Amino acid sequence: MSDLFSSAAEDRLMGRAPLAERLRPKTLDDVLGQSHLTGPGRPLRTMIDRGSLRSIILWGPAGTGKTTLARLITSEIGPAFEHLSAVSASVKDIRAVADAATSRLGMSGTATVLFLDEIHRFTRSQQDALLPHVESGLVTLIGATTESPWATVNRPLLSRCTVLELKALDNAALDQLADRGLRLLRSDLDAEARRMIVGSAGGDGRRLLTGIEMAADLAATDVIDGATMTAALGAGIGHYDRGDHYDAASAFIKHMRAGNVDQAVAWVNHMLDGGEDPRFIARRMVIFASEDIGLADRSSLLIATAAARATEFVGMPEVRYALTHATVHLARAPKSREVGEWISRAASIELEPPPSG
Repeated sequence: MSDLFSSAAEDRLMGRAPLAERLRPKTLDDVLGQSHLTGPGRPLRTMIDRGSLRSIILWGPAGTGKTTLARLITSEIGPAFEHLSAVSASVKDIRAVADAATSRLGMSGTATVLFLDEIHRFTRSQQDALLPHVESGLVTLIGATTESPWATVNRPLLSRCTVLELKALDNAALDQLADRGLRLLRSDLDAEARRMIVGSAGGDGRRLLTGIEMAADLAATDVIDGATMTAALGAGIGHYDRGDHYDAASAFIKHMRAGNVDQAVAWVNHMLDGGEDPRFIARRMVIFASEDIGLADRSSLLIATAAARATEFVGMPEVRYALTHATVHLARAPKSREVGEWISRAASIELEPPPSG
């Protein structure tokens, strides 16, 4: 009887789940936009076909299917699945996973997969605590990140993983995904609404489905028109989702480039208030200091680098001061693209031997 009630509860919960969750692919063939990983002879397909699981890091933009692929790999091959988010997990949580994996392996011979979401948010000490369990094979790691693993994952841990890059969904994949969502909602899009939602999704399938679901709720008929889609997309203004951090970072950089100090400060604090990783912001500032300011103000790179170092040992909320300090300086600094011009010119410069003597 309890199983009957549990099943009914799960069915009702799924009915209330966001559209993106209800449409989560059930097989590898259902995954859109990642055929370079899921097609015949490709890495993930081969891994599943052979039943050979190895530690991997799935690297790609938000809404491209990292969590889905982790679950599909595990369900197809059959090990136990543990899920931690690096945002909230601690070394104690890692030990608990390792203890459970040891017990499971000893009692039934079952292997354990740890899916670690936002692995780039793990500190070095947390990654060091995870390393011996991955190294010994007790735990197979599937990490997910929107940040370059080479910049955010410790080298010893990274060397034990295969990095697989996911691509932002192209328009064809987004169109297919939109059609799946519309069938489930029993709705349709007119041409203008479709163009708007596909264009605004930015390659993010979850964002596309969220926009369609919002528009369907607002629509007076079964066909969602452009005006309704405009209202649906506008409803999210002012909210910050860490999955949108590339858009927010772009706005932040453009305001610094334009010398618009108040907007640059507003955007950096908006990202921090939304829970953005300060290290993500700091890396963008270091790049900006050389790419957009360069030799026009030699102190800018030093200040940006100092702010980046501060993120490593100060942390939130106090690191807000260092990042805002650096933002004001970078926005006010004179701009120059000379360094980039030298990089472009370097390929055409003929190499000469060093001068004698």
